[in-house]
Amino acid sequence: MPSGDISCTVEGRNEVVDLIILLRRIDVHYSIRLPEGADREKVDRALATHVDKCPTARSLKNSVEVNWSVEFVEG
Repeated sequence: MPSGDISCTVEGRNEVVDLIILLRRIDVHYSIRLPEGADREKVDRALATHVDKCPTARSLKNSVEVNWSVEFVEG
C-alpha cells in the first residue's frame, strides 16, 4: 500500500491532577484508501487486532485510554 493511501490524525486529552498535567486519552482516526480489489476482510481483521499488537498502545494500556476509528476513502 503506497504511503499516500493511509493517513491518521491523533489527538491527546490531558487532565491536571495535583498541578501535574497527565495524558489520559488518545484518539486516533485513520483514513485508508483501499486499492481496487483489496481484500476488505483482511483489512478488517488487521484493524480489529491492531491495538493489541501496537507496542505503544500496549505500553499505555493501564494508564491511558486509546480509542481509534477508521474511514475508508474511495479511490
